[in-house]
Amino acid sequence: MEEIKKIKNIVIGAGPAGRLGSFELGKLGEETLLIEKKYIAGTCLNEGCMVVCALTDISRFIRTFKRFSEIGFIDGNINFDYKTACDNIKKTRLFLRKLNQEENESVNNNVIYGEASVEINDEGKIIVTVKLDNDNPLQKENLKNKEVNIYEAENLLIATGARPFIPNIDGANYALTSSDVLNLEEIPSKLNIVGGGIIATELSNIFSSFGSEVRIIARSEILKELEPEIKSYVVKKLINEVEICENTNVFEITENSIITDKGEFEGKTLIATGRVPNSEIVADIVELNEDGSIKVNEFFQTSNPHIYSAGDVTGGITLTPYARKEGISAARNMAGYLNKFEDNIVPQSLTLDLDVSFTQKQETDADLEDIIIPGLGGPHAFWRIMKGETGLTKISLNSETDEIVRASQISPSSIDDTAYLAFLMNLGIDKEAFDDFLEVHPSTDAYYKILKIMG
Repeated sequence: MEEIKKIKNIVIGAGPAGRLGSFELGKLGEETLLIEKKYIAGTCLNEGCMVVCALTDISRFIRTFKRFSEIGFIDGNINFDYKTACDNIKKTRLFLRKLNQEENESVNNNVIYGEASVEINDEGKIIVTVKLDNDNPLQKENLKNKEVNIYEAENLLIATGARPFIPNIDGANYALTSSDVLNLEEIPSKLNIVGGGIIATELSNIFSSFGSEVRIIARSEILKELEPEIKSYVVKKLINEVEICENTNVFEITENSIITDKGEFEGKTLIATGRVPNSEIVADIVELNEDGSIKVNEFFQTSNPHIYSAGDVTGGITLTPYARKEGISAARNMAGYLNKFEDNIVPQSLTLDLDVSFTQKQETDADLEDIIIPGLGGPHAFWRIMKGETGLTKISLNSETDEIVRASQISPSSIDDTAYLAFLMNLGIDKEAFDDFLEVHPSTDAYYKILKIMG
């Protein structure tokens, strides 16, 4: 019988919520074991945000080169090797995994790799069994002669994230997902992307810049998160090389085509239709929400008060910074420092040739005053001026209080600009507060310009 080791805190899942949650526990001096099934840092580093950013850097370089060539002061050709690019992304990814592990170990946490299972024994104790992955290059040497470790946890944090949702479509097994992007041997000549959200749009932008003939196929409308003027700019000027089929139903996917109610289209298919919470690990132990996510209270406790959960597996807002914040909050509660998670105004983004960022307060019945201006011709936007492609900024103000209710910006600096504006919105700032605001120049942030003019 394998010895059962007693551990005060166990965290399962080393994505943003689990990694930051375990790190917080370690900083608080709490004994903590972090268990990861596959790769530390979760979807964000290994299949999501960082992969999109890396490929978008290449996409932007290609498009900038073409823009300069069209203007006439740069001449030449670009030979792009997709597989070599992906190989180098993987090397960088491994380097970052090591850094993330070292960070957790720096606060005396133990990190191991393997597939965990959870049960409650007859005495009501939390038992975690780990089938060790000894092929993982980051696995501890002293574990590589073992198959299983068994632990008894005083507290458990489930932060197992989510995986791509695969709709019930005939032939869906032929389709790729975002998880497969780095394993392609070559760029598809034709690519059909099923989905209409941020991931689908970002991938459509990347592959169209690489030379693929890309088509987005959406069951309803694309980019519902965006305001109409912002969506229109994205469609007409940022993904204008992509064919968009809205309100289209998919009947079947084959190895080299997709069949819809608007006809059959050749090419590989990639499905980007959302994500499903990885809650199966405790599905028989704690209460779940209707969508299969883990139900938690304001302290991130599940229906078992010694089992906590945070991040994408709990549903709600599935963003990396939000998951980090949830993981830290859950960890503090596990350590006895009770705190409630505050729902703040959340900035979001869409990574394209220009960044698209947006944020808003909860729905309001107040009358709104909308202001829209073209993007500014500052850094990384100067050579877009002559074609009127510097972006767009829109702000909506509460007509009674002058508080900012919604903000959207398309510009080279929009990610930073919108993050700080969301922070100010959380503080209840109004337009008058910008009277004495002194901007950095040159800049492509148009928020301050609108607010200073109106102040």
